[in-house]
Amino acid sequence: MSTHTRDDVIIIGTGQAGVPLATRLAAAGLRVRIIERGAAGGTCSNTGCTPTKTMIASARAAHVARTAHRLGVSTGEVAVDFPAVVARKNEMVARWRHGVERRLASGGDRLTFTRGHARLVAERTVEVAGERFEADRVVIDVGARAAIPAVAGLDAIPYLDSTRLLDLDQLPRHLLVLGGGYIGCELGQLMRRLGAEVTIVNQRERLLPREDPDVSEALEVALRTEGIGLAHGSGAVRIEMQPDAERNAPREAAGAAEAPRSATAGELALTLTSGEIIRGSHLLVATGRRPNTDDLGCAEGGIALDAGGHVRVDEHYQTSIPGVFAVGDCTDGPQFTHTAWDDHRVLFDLLTGRPARARSQRLVPFTVFTDPQVAGVGLSERQAHAQGIHADVATLPFGNIARAIETDETAGIVKVLVDPSSERILGARIVGADAGELIHVFLVLMQAGASVRAIVDAEFVHPAFAEGLQTAVMRLPRYSLS
Repeated sequence: MSTHTRDDVIIIGTGQAGVPLATRLAAAGLRVRIIERGAAGGTCSNTGCTPTKTMIASARAAHVARTAHRLGVSTGEVAVDFPAVVARKNEMVARWRHGVERRLASGGDRLTFTRGHARLVAERTVEVAGERFEADRVVIDVGARAAIPAVAGLDAIPYLDSTRLLDLDQLPRHLLVLGGGYIGCELGQLMRRLGAEVTIVNQRERLLPREDPDVSEALEVALRTEGIGLAHGSGAVRIEMQPDAERNAPREAAGAAEAPRSATAGELALTLTSGEIIRGSHLLVATGRRPNTDDLGCAEGGIALDAGGHVRVDEHYQTSIPGVFAVGDCTDGPQFTHTAWDDHRVLFDLLTGRPARARSQRLVPFTVFTDPQVAGVGLSERQAHAQGIHADVATLPFGNIARAIETDETAGIVKVLVDPSSERILGARIVGADAGELIHVFLVLMQAGASVRAIVDAEFVHPAFAEGLQTAVMRLPRYSLS
């Protein structure tokens, strides 16, 4: 027979919203229970930001060394120790995971960390391994996982998702990537730079299809320059394994020595809707994410889901049941670590009776950690047009920035949208070196409701990449010095 325990707040999941929310609520005097069935830290620490960006750093080091001749530096043959790259990633993941565990352990008597699979069995009632826990308030932070498309033959092959790809013990000879979004682009370039052949199969007509065409094109040019194959406008129909004897001869990968042969039993043959057949050694499925709500007991708990399985929430994270909230990737919103962390800040204020913003009353920046990076905040030009919003648009090739020329980091574009009546920034997109850092200039000005004249009148350091942001804005006739 199950036992019953009552807490003030139950949090399901130790992601980037759940952990800080739990520790802060406990510090505020509430009895908090946080439950986790997997590794502490959620997607970011274990399978997302931490491992991918750690390996991207290794891949960039290899790329810089391999192309150093463009700066007059000779490095000789560049060898990538793939197992060492993976080991470094694993060490970094363990470091952050242990940090999360220590943080939860330091929460005192008011914070209880329970391991196990949590299921809702009634309103505001959770069961873990036969024990039931009740609370006046329950917070769902169960995250998301890779969405697997319906492709004939996919179940019969050892396909990879973003998690399994990072745990390979050998570098793929030729990686086929299904999907041209953030994950496909980042991991495709990562593996190419480590020495694999890579082909990205994209059902849409261009990479990052939600972005403006000139933004997508800037990234595509860079990826093609590195030898990444792009197959646009054609989806996957069928995937099958062919015997070893039917393999094509391996080709040189990214200017490095021949990569280790595939650990798969044969060559993969991917048939596209166009009829084209693309062959490779490994297949990465990067076609989106789906929320981890399948086995949460939402029906028993009275929690309404949308057609995609996301927990339905209002502007204040409230679900269909009073006192039950949802945050992070299991809701239908931007699936970013920084968004989940901001969710916790807003929900903490709500749960402690403080004034709080609504979910829609915030700016959500993003960065795709390719090289060049792609970053944005606010409206794109296409979004502004679709909403009937008139905007002055300033653009500048990243290669026109002095520091970009000097460092030979010229790929990309700077694009800024300005409201002609208020002179406020409506949105910005940057494709270029350190775009993920540069975008914060626009983010802070937009958050403050400041005029774009703050950029025009500021004295920027020369030569810095940020100087190009001012140059881009001053391309608008009203700010031009000519």
